[in-house]
Amino acid sequence: MLTVLPGLLPASAATHGHTGAYLSARSAITANDFAAAAGYLDRVLQHDPENPMLLENAIIAQIAMGNLPAALEPALRMESLELASQPGRLAVIGNLLVAGAHAEALDALQDGRGAGPLIDPLLRGWTSLAMGRMTPALEAFDALAQTRGMEAFGFYHKALALAHAGDLEGAEDILSGAVAGPLPLTRRGVLARVQILSQLDRAEEAAALMAASFGEAPDPELDALRSALAAGEAPAFDIIARPRDGMAEVFFDIANALQGEAADSLTLMLARMAQALRPDHAPATLLAARLLSAMDQHDLAAAAYATVTQDMPMFHLAEIGRSEALSRSGDTDAGRAVLEALAEIRADLPSVQIALGDFLRRERDFDAARQAYDRAIALLGTPQPGHWIVWYSRAITHEREDRWPEAEADFRQALSLNPDQPHVLNYLGYTLVERREKLDEALDMIERAVAGEPENGYIIDSLGWVFFRLGRYEEALVQMERAVELLPADPILNDHLGDVYWALGRKREAAFQWRRALSFGPADDLDMERIRRKLDIGLDRVLREEGADPLHPASAAAGAGHGN
Repeated sequence: MLTVLPGLLPASAATHGHTGAYLSARSAITANDFAAAAGYLDRVLQHDPENPMLLENAIIAQIAMGNLPAALEPALRMESLELASQPGRLAVIGNLLVAGAHAEALDALQDGRGAGPLIDPLLRGWTSLAMGRMTPALEAFDALAQTRGMEAFGFYHKALALAHAGDLEGAEDILSGAVAGPLPLTRRGVLARVQILSQLDRAEEAAALMAASFGEAPDPELDALRSALAAGEAPAFDIIARPRDGMAEVFFDIANALQGEAADSLTLMLARMAQALRPDHAPATLLAARLLSAMDQHDLAAAAYATVTQDMPMFHLAEIGRSEALSRSGDTDAGRAVLEALAEIRADLPSVQIALGDFLRRERDFDAARQAYDRAIALLGTPQPGHWIVWYSRAITHEREDRWPEAEADFRQALSLNPDQPHVLNYLGYTLVERREKLDEALDMIERAVAGEPENGYIIDSLGWVFFRLGRYEEALVQMERAVELLPADPILNDHLGDVYWALGRKREAAFQWRRALSFGPADDLDMERIRRKLDIGLDRVLREEGADPLHPASAAAGAGHGN
């Protein structure tokens, strides 16, 4: 999130009667509503133009929206006031680099007006290279490569710079680990090395590296490389086509490394800097959009995804993300339309069909979802362990539409691919319990699921529920109380605990849990009217009305017979 404004209003805001705009800015900042924050901050800054917190938040909001030029004026104001600010320095350096003012940018980087000890040396290297100064560029990368904790960044960017300059052998020596040992390469690092190997006429090594790193899963970017290598072609080294691309790569690499480790606002700013320098940097765009979605800025996320064009290899990933952003913003029809169009354009990609199936399943259009999963499975070829999720998802669509034989077959296929997958074990086991089938096997499945995820309240509820169905009420109580402790506001778990209390003769506690369930409902698979009926006449009479077996604790013999 952005830097939260202090609790007290600046004196000038109160004096000039701008309390409302200030409070609105504060609220927008707290909510990461960058567009609203930028507008309110602009108004307040007109009357308090030297407030450091206001200035810094204005910079962050503009960069977060992808409007780097608009961040320059408040950044320069902070600089003139000698106010140290990493966002401000990022805005100044970024605008200089975008404008091609390399000498000015280099001066700033060298005299302490840079953005940090990792960013600055890398930018000095690429800025020097942009000015035709190869030796200082390599010296900058080498210096970082000797800095503890930053070695990989220095070596990697030196390799990219060497490859860009035509020293492919030197680049490969670094990337292969011959110079300083193995480097941890990202996807883009692997692709850069594949391109370098192909340019060195080492196509077999390039193909082997791709297979070892990515397998054979369909992927437009990888498929293009695979086809080129198979045809004896040498794909160009285009990860870095010009020094400016290297600058963009600096910001992207650091943003990628900081995910989950630094504030999302900083990571987002770095990704936006990469976009500003290289608008066709699809991975940076996807990263920025994902961060915006995580901040609940779905409109901005959808707009970012939309900048990835159909001719880019990552178009399908951007469209999947755009569909999700549109749906989370409340426009599920638009989200569905995006995925359905994508499924026509990229009908060959199982990931697209899976994404469509998942969307339709969430929207409870189970038959259409099942058809999407059918198409995905047909495209997958020989099932691999990682494909369990597709059969599991299709099984859910079958189960929801009362196609139990097909559902059970798919659940068991998922388990054949991943035998200890807790969610498959739990879903199949729980459904068998609800169907009162194969209860001993269901108990074994759910116990294995609990062993896999011992803090998952839903899975623990399933274990309690199978004990309940077996008439083992005391054992059910231990699990149900634990499940509700983990997920106290879940209506279904509270309803189940109420049933267990009733079975144990604790009727007041049962009624209390049923009322809690009603207060937390409604929810999928929660029969609110049935709960009200239980409160009116009790669980025993409800079961008689339904023609179900009455409650009774299982003896050892009875318990053994329930699984048959």
